[in-house]
Amino acid sequence: MNVISDSATMLRRNFRHTMRNPLALFNGIVMPIVLMFLMVYVLGDAFSVGVNYADYATPGLILTTICYGISPTAIAVNSDMTTGFINRLRVMSVSRAAVLNAHVIGTVLRGLLAIALVTGVAFLMGFRPSASFSQWLGVIGIVVLTVLAIGWLTVAFGLAAKSPESAGLVGVPLMLLPFLSSAFVPADKMGPGARQFAEYQPFTSIIETLRGLLTGAPSTGSAITAIAWCVATMLIGYFWARASFTKRA
Repeated sequence: MNVISDSATMLRRNFRHTMRNPLALFNGIVMPIVLMFLMVYVLGDAFSVGVNYADYATPGLILTTICYGISPTAIAVNSDMTTGFINRLRVMSVSRAAVLNAHVIGTVLRGLLAIALVTGVAFLMGFRPSASFSQWLGVIGIVVLTVLAIGWLTVAFGLAAKSPESAGLVGVPLMLLPFLSSAFVPADKMGPGARQFAEYQPFTSIIETLRGLLTGAPSTGSAITAIAWCVATMLIGYFWARASFTKRA
């Protein structure tokens, strides 16, 4: 119970810091919406995907929204380690593991809020899913699992970085990865090399799972692959983060 109450306390602290950082809110919410307008209204007609482009692009934009919101987490984790905050906890009756838990939970909650807003904008732009209630539950489950996996990996990267400035850069590769997937254009329309990379990288299986669920035609193969990637990433991030935290704290 001490870990739970301490995690709640740390979570409130993280949210206060987030509200004082407008850039974090901008990157996590405004940029994905701007990207949606760009992809659907500016570039959408250039892609031949066989369906309404808003329906096609929304699953990829959901994943992109997750990736745009992780840099503040990496910076905050690194700042806690490099500014002496963790050292102060050593003389207090506070679970230091609660610090990591709070960062991950905060990332999940911010990510879900941003996804809800982006999805709402997608509806205004013509997004018309045909998913059933159970398939919507599947969408939520995949999204939460993905945010958890990326959240723990981000915390691990933040702990490994040498400074808050370098920690802020760890999200850049993850921000770019959706563009090298089937998020905005089918992989089979890409050139050699890029096509193979897009077909086998983890984000594509997650996006295709979300796309199948939202269109009412889920793919069991994609879902199994997506869940396997998420669980593996989450475990790697969790154990890497705990090991780095124990070593540095």
